[in-house]
Amino acid sequence: MPLIDRLLVPRPRSAGQGEEPEFGLLRARWTSRGLELTGFARPADLATARRGSALTWLTLRREDGRRLGLRTRPCYLPEITDDSGQSLFNHDWSGFTAVLDPRRLRTGGAWTPGEWQLGATLFTRPRPALLRRQYGPLSRHWCGSGEYPPARWVDEGVRILPYFEDEALRLRVERPRARLTSARPADGGVELRGTSDRCPPGTVLRLRHRQSGAVLDLPADTRDGGFTVRLPFGPFTADGRGGEPLEHWDPELRHPGGAVPLVVDERGGPVAGQYPLAVPDRVLYLKQLADGRLQLCVQPAAGFVDRIAVRPDGFELSGSIPRPGDDPLELVLRHNNGTAELRHPVSLGEGDRFRIHLPATATDSGGTPLPLRKGVWEALLRPAGRPGAERPLLAAPAALPALPAATEAGGKRILLQRRWHDTVVLDSTPVLSATERSAYTQERLRTRHYPAARGRPLREAVLYDVFGGRGYCDSPRAVHAELTRRGAPLEHLWTVDDAQAVVPDGVRAVRTWSPEWYEALATSRYLVGNTHFPDFLERRAGQVVVQTWHGSMLKRIAHDVDNPWLADRGYLEQLDRESPHWSLLVSPSAFATPILRRAFRYEGEILEAGYPRNDVLTRPDPAAVAAVRRRLGLPDGKRVVLYAPTWREDQQRDNGDGFRLGLRLDVDAVRRRLGEDHVLLVRPHAHVREPMPGAGDGFLYDVGDYPDVQELLLIADVLVTDYSSIMFDFAITGRPMLFFTYDLEHYRDTLRGFYFDFEAEAPGPLLRDTGELVAALAALPDGAGAHAERYRRFRARFCALEDGGAAGRVVDRMLALGDG
Repeated sequence: MPLIDRLLVPRPRSAGQGEEPEFGLLRARWTSRGLELTGFARPADLATARRGSALTWLTLRREDGRRLGLRTRPCYLPEITDDSGQSLFNHDWSGFTAVLDPRRLRTGGAWTPGEWQLGATLFTRPRPALLRRQYGPLSRHWCGSGEYPPARWVDEGVRILPYFEDEALRLRVERPRARLTSARPADGGVELRGTSDRCPPGTVLRLRHRQSGAVLDLPADTRDGGFTVRLPFGPFTADGRGGEPLEHWDPELRHPGGAVPLVVDERGGPVAGQYPLAVPDRVLYLKQLADGRLQLCVQPAAGFVDRIAVRPDGFELSGSIPRPGDDPLELVLRHNNGTAELRHPVSLGEGDRFRIHLPATATDSGGTPLPLRKGVWEALLRPAGRPGAERPLLAAPAALPALPAATEAGGKRILLQRRWHDTVVLDSTPVLSATERSAYTQERLRTRHYPAARGRPLREAVLYDVFGGRGYCDSPRAVHAELTRRGAPLEHLWTVDDAQAVVPDGVRAVRTWSPEWYEALATSRYLVGNTHFPDFLERRAGQVVVQTWHGSMLKRIAHDVDNPWLADRGYLEQLDRESPHWSLLVSPSAFATPILRRAFRYEGEILEAGYPRNDVLTRPDPAAVAAVRRRLGLPDGKRVVLYAPTWREDQQRDNGDGFRLGLRLDVDAVRRRLGEDHVLLVRPHAHVREPMPGAGDGFLYDVGDYPDVQELLLIADVLVTDYSSIMFDFAITGRPMLFFTYDLEHYRDTLRGFYFDFEAEAPGPLLRDTGELVAALAALPDGAGAHAERYRRFRARFCALEDGGAAGRVVDRMLALGDG
């Protein structure tokens, strides 16, 4: 037996051989050389960080026992380490590519139908003297050609189909007995043409309705060495059929000798397509399945993409969608975790043609284009203004080879990809490279790179952080502005997460969790943040860590909260590790100071300065106010109502990513009563991760992504909130506030608790439902007069330090500590 065959014979695993490895297919494509497979073979207990540290051999075994070996070439693929999700081993060289010449699957020079199972053998050396062999099948990837590999016709009537069965890659060499080669509209139906190895008289196309079991036999004209079938539309909507969201008809070509499936053959031109039916908004979809077989679906019309072009700022897609009317269409990009939805117009051409510009960027409510947030985005079509009527974008068979397509935006790679064989999606990859973001690299950056950098000299730099890199805003922005105004000889670095913020000239963006971010944390003399710093941070000698925090207190915080939500997630333990490393904690008022000290269990210096972010509210600039209104596109002459509720810990989203909006405000009722002379801006809390339905109609504005909430406070004529600390900021303006407190008892007594008697001291009315709120808004400004004295006392107690000089006081103390 040859050596390689002896090595490939599976042997029982002995003790100490380690855990099972993982094998997978990432990509598959056909080239002039054959079927190119790119995958990985990753051991569970051993690093494969060097070229040659892992060797993969592929074996194809046919059902009759014939076996073929396939050599692979090692590939550097750092995404394998990242996808592993573990921090112990580097698997950058676990990748491989192999090319299978399809002619090797022939027998005696002829194509012989048969099934081949593809397996992988991973060779590693746990010890220099030990060569270890581990075996396994290649599993499918989550998307693209690694999920559904493409088939290829290799001869006139022969094709090779790679496919997965039981999460193992297989190859099928087949001679389809019946091929559908054309489909074209005919009077009241579709004319189908094809070839078959046997088409005797009496051949029919049999369709079986999966939902009802109904059978439809359509006679085939078998002249000219093939078959022609006229497929009428009527039966698909007869006898109550055609009204469900999705109905299937399974076709087969049936003759006296038996029945064979129909395989779609598009070498002569497109076959798959959609045809309108008599039932409103239903089409007959001739679909090519991933295995090439024909399936007939009755469904709402989908966007059928047949051309794909890459543009510098995104992708241009062309296709068709049968439309029941002339209603405009819009493109909807929806984040797959339900946290965002973007809309764009669709250009309609002649007939059922459309053209879409699929952007790689999204423009926030302030007018700033930013790269699409990381994650997978569904691409949908729908009639404009009709939520719930979305249709997927499907890639025609001829367009599948163009995927994935890639472009870049803001340093991020944006992929046009496919899932479930033909459904088009956008994948916005993280701004960090696979090497940088892997758990393996992050562990070493945290435990090795950061400690080593702490030994280098401090640089005269300020690293600013707002909510972990969310934007250029809040008190750190005001501190930066004050330092710039003074001309302080400092380098300014700004933490930015996922390229989702734009920083001004003179400031350098630093990617969160990047090597340069760890470096900046270790070597910047000043760190200024408005929320928690990373739990591994250790303030070093000469370093100044300024914690500005981000709100005054009505609701209890930190250790003052009797709430299992905080304790169960390790938040308090992390806070206790972090707070000793603060040099300075900024307090907005004498009222807040003892609360901050107790709630954070902080023993260091507290500076009662007011909040730097509020300086703009004490000295509003008319030009700045006008600019904000312009950026938002607000109409002149209308009262601006800003609704800014807080979040609820008991409203966590099912996937754990943030919290639900839980909007209890009846927006339609507000619109009906106040829409003529009001606009409503909704600003959910930063923890809320859901889009605002119905926004963008000229009355309702979703400003959840507006970069700086202080600018929204500048333009708001009235604030509606509940228990949010935004009330303390807005009180500086003296403009009216209304409190939509529909769950007051639950929030006060169960969720958080209050630091003072809110019902007695609120500087505006507490309103229980939308009707009360609408009435109070309609009564303004006179309706707020009853609370004027409360408002005066509220400002005196909580806003006494807000005189426009808070940033100056913070910077004075910060620089003094740095000089010390």
